[in-house]
Amino acid sequence: MLKLENVHTFYGPIEALRGVDLEIQQGEIVCLIGSNGAGKSTTLMTISGILKPLSGNILFERKSIKGIPPHRIVEMGISQVPEGRRIFPKLTVRENLDMGAYSVVRSQKSEVRSQKTKNQQLKINLEKVFELFPVLKERHKQFGGTLSGGEQQMLAIGRALMSNPKLLLLDEPSLGLAPIIVSKIFKTIKEINKEGVTVLLVEQNARAALKLSNRGYVLENGMIALEGKGNDLLNNEKVRKAYLGE
Repeated sequence: MLKLENVHTFYGPIEALRGVDLEIQQGEIVCLIGSNGAGKSTTLMTISGILKPLSGNILFERKSIKGIPPHRIVEMGISQVPEGRRIFPKLTVRENLDMGAYSVVRSQKSEVRSQKTKNQQLKINLEKVFELFPVLKERHKQFGGTLSGGEQQMLAIGRALMSNPKLLLLDEPSLGLAPIIVSKIFKTIKEINKEGVTVLLVEQNARAALKLSNRGYVLENGMIALEGKGNDLLNNEKVRKAYLGE
């Protein structure tokens, strides 16, 4: 579904990604772990088109998306949940979710969509989000900025799901959340995957991420240092020492 080929991305004069190669098959959960500053978020933003790679290529469903604007990449089926959630605090929960559905509303690609058809799709998407996160339905008129951290994370994920993604990019979904909420978020990620959404997960909680994932990559200094099945990386001595505190 997704393939990065020798991707180099810069922040000004700093080379943040130094020849990254990774791939994700349809239906997988794949995690990307590493220390702060390793290039994990940069990888997601490069895939999303927010950052442009200097060289290398990014293939989504065997088509190059290098240089394509972010809004077009969303329309193609890739949606990102950014680190820190970044919801719209002065919009209601429902308005935040509606913002996530913008690509569905404007899309005219491959099929002619009547307004009635679009409204039906939005209703289906909204019902799916509310089924995953009932608290968002209860608080749909509440301003996003008044939600707890865990509820804001649910809203950020729900907003991304409103665009009908084929591939969901999650950047540190457990950051700053209580353990009981983290457990719920990870359970929900598994449910989303079972519904047919492929997931690329960036996560500081390496143990939880590797347990959840089919496969994982370890990023160090902008380069892939290790890759393998989630369970294999959990039992890798280097990973255990560097990222699992053992």
